[in-house]
Amino acid sequence: MNVQTLSQWQFAITSIYHFFFVPLTIGLSVWVAIMETRYVRTGQEVYKRMAQFWGKLFLINFAMGVVTGIVQEFHFGMNWSEYSRLVGDIFGAPLAIEALLAFFLESVFLGIWIFGWEKLSKGVHLTAIWLVAFGSTFSALWILIANSWMQNPVAYTMVNGRAVMTSFRELITNPYLVTQFPHTILAGFTTAAFFVLGISAYHLVRKTDPDFFQKSFRMAAIFAIISSVGVALVGHQQMQRMVVNQPMKVAAAEALWNGEDPASLSLFSIVDEEKGEDIVSIRIPYLLSLLSFNRPSGRVEGIKDLQADYEAKYGPGDYSPSVPVAYWAFRIMVGVGVLMILIALYALFHMLKKTPVEKFKLLGWVPLAIILPYLANTAGWMLTEMGRQPWVVFGVLKTQDAYSPTLTPGMVLTTLIGFTVVYGMLMVVDIFLLRKYALAGPSVQDAPESSWN
Repeated sequence: MNVQTLSQWQFAITSIYHFFFVPLTIGLSVWVAIMETRYVRTGQEVYKRMAQFWGKLFLINFAMGVVTGIVQEFHFGMNWSEYSRLVGDIFGAPLAIEALLAFFLESVFLGIWIFGWEKLSKGVHLTAIWLVAFGSTFSALWILIANSWMQNPVAYTMVNGRAVMTSFRELITNPYLVTQFPHTILAGFTTAAFFVLGISAYHLVRKTDPDFFQKSFRMAAIFAIISSVGVALVGHQQMQRMVVNQPMKVAAAEALWNGEDPASLSLFSIVDEEKGEDIVSIRIPYLLSLLSFNRPSGRVEGIKDLQADYEAKYGPGDYSPSVPVAYWAFRIMVGVGVLMILIALYALFHMLKKTPVEKFKLLGWVPLAIILPYLANTAGWMLTEMGRQPWVVFGVLKTQDAYSPTLTPGMVLTTLIGFTVVYGMLMVVDIFLLRKYALAGPSVQDAPESSWN
């Protein structure tokens, strides 16, 4: 376990932990804003209670996300100083904008929303929560601008061994961002939808506040079907872009050792990575070409072909990521995504039949579906980041050249253990608080009488 490996583990653990909170923050902020909008328009007290109840859970999640996100900023200087030195002039710009503009916009108006229920007019208070939702999405945009540059570097030139930005406009209009941003935002909406579905189902089984949770369940089901299908459609477009920008990631995700035209899609494969071959492989002819090019023909490059090309272009080295990790991360993401669409369709089907929600078959199992978006989100980011290896910035900077050379394994191992323990404790606290208030349900006190006029 050297410095590079330990630093990778540390950043991976903190990043995955942080991203448990990000999608729910994005999705719930919009959900709460929609609930309050319906209250302002209809005057029905139940929507005010919904905004307050789901808003309470949003606040718990938001607080944990802030704490874990701050730590990530320090990793770039402590563990990845060579990365910061070489590409910090570009990567640092969107991160600075995110912290100074988007995050402060989000946090300031969140404070106004929390303390303004009895002090602001309906319109002003509603504007505050919509600005919180906008700030959450705007914050994600700048983070994804930075990440998209790592996936597909644009608008830069190398000056004395450092990457220097040549066009801010090109940086923020990176073609990779066109699919990555909506894919991430829709994943956040899906996470919130299943969060609300699961908690609502729990209370409906127990006949707790049926009017409140029936409305929540029905609206969340519509939210879930729109967002989950949207994730799949945008994800398909993102995969097509990766065929062009990062073909090695696609080849690894499909365990495609040699290029094919037409290319087959792996239904199930067990690989021998050392030998570069399949032990067991069940493939569907033509399907990978069809998904990649919208036609049953078209060459998709294989791992061995790309390895030879990259050696000729970048010099000797191993340019393939971990095939088992990329392969199974992709299948977990897609498989769980399909399962979520089926669950959302099931709920929508019964809604169209006008079946009372409490009479849905299998309703008692729906709370377990809360975990599904988290599995898909985590698997998706594992594919995104680990499928790019050995590059930290694709085609520009390798991971082996990006870590801090002055650190020792003992230093990194100590902080790795420390972060893991502290984050584990925070996770216990977060789950305890979310579970406590989610299971308690709403009450009249959740929506105090206001002096709105």
